[in-house]
Amino acid sequence: MTSAAYDAIADWYEQYASDTSADYMTRVRRRLADLLGEGPGSCLDLCCGTGVHAAELRRLGWAPVGVDLSGGQLRYARDRLPVARGDAARLPVADGSVPAVTCVLGHTDLPDYPAVIAEAARVLAPGGRFVHIGVHPCFCGAFADRSDPARIVIDGGYAERDRSFRSWNSSGVRARVGAWHLPLADLLNAVTAAGLTVTRVEESGSTAIPDMLAFQATKPA
Repeated sequence: MTSAAYDAIADWYEQYASDTSADYMTRVRRRLADLLGEGPGSCLDLCCGTGVHAAELRRLGWAPVGVDLSGGQLRYARDRLPVARGDAARLPVADGSVPAVTCVLGHTDLPDYPAVIAEAARVLAPGGRFVHIGVHPCFCGAFADRSDPARIVIDGGYAERDRSFRSWNSSGVRARVGAWHLPLADLLNAVTAAGLTVTRVEESGSTAIPDMLAFQATKPA
């Protein structure tokens, strides 16, 4: 199995996710609670990383199971939830077998996120829900200068879909591991192409300009 970009920064990211970005992660978990709702049942946590959202999933009544490519991050995640090291685009999970799937802050780490959404749709049971939470595809990325919180400057890089290490924050995650960009239309079209129905969408941010896009999609019963 190939190595993952996060293997080299797993220790740094554990501290970053648990401490440095604690306020941001609190906002993320509010969206997760709003869109996922209460269990019971298994919830597949795609790109689970160090497992920082496992406690919130359990609080909601779900039994989380994590999947991530990074063995370095799974060293931490194993203490927080059952995990499997694997590719989110090729899940070792049976068709129609889980009632819920989440992907939290993972889509910019994936070169083919539409394939991941298709896999989520495949393993979801009829009536199951998929929850995506990620950086806003219109206002966060290599193409977006967020150095002035009141005024986001977008350049022509919005149309680019390749991996980029450009970032307005030279000490953040993206400057370390890069990011793949997926424009908004491509993201939403991937959901409908997978046979899911978008049932709720939320934008949020620490300023009037959102930095987060989250949605719930359901598999027809």
